[in-house]
Amino acid sequence: MARETGLTLLELLLTMAIVAILTTVAVPGFTNLVLNARMTAQVNRFVHDIHLAKQTAHKRLQPVALCKSTDGRQCAHDGSWHGGWLVFVNRNRDRPPHVDADDTILAANPAFESGTIVANRRDFVFRPFEVRSTNGTLTFCDRRGPNAARAVIVSYTGRPRVATVTARKKPLTCPG
Repeated sequence: MARETGLTLLELLLTMAIVAILTTVAVPGFTNLVLNARMTAQVNRFVHDIHLAKQTAHKRLQPVALCKSTDGRQCAHDGSWHGGWLVFVNRNRDRPPHVDADDTILAANPAFESGTIVANRRDFVFRPFEVRSTNGTLTFCDRRGPNAARAVIVSYTGRPRVATVTARKKPLTCPG
């Protein structure tokens, strides 16, 4: 007599147990991979926009502002950086920076949906000819806390660097 094709109950239970074990092991690793990719993308966008602002200031011989923005059209002088940011040529040099009709918007970045950004500056201004720019630090955090946080530290010359500690070599902190 020929055996029927299909799975026995024991084979089915064994297969389900193996799938459950593999899923339990793989999901945390995959979640970490996704969070790392999001963090890296956000930090890289910010560093890119710093370079864009600095190069444009040199090229156009005018100050370029990088400020927090929730709508991509105007600086937000309250709120936080994780709502997004804006890079524009600040022709009339307003302080705090404000986008006027004759200012050119160079880049607008959306909110950091999977994390927060805390900063010790409300905006950055990049000036031509290596004249002192705004320095400061932005810390990018996600649900993993300070151990996975990254800081973008901007020097007085406008040079950014990415770090896992503060400028004073202290551990990064994330909000609550």
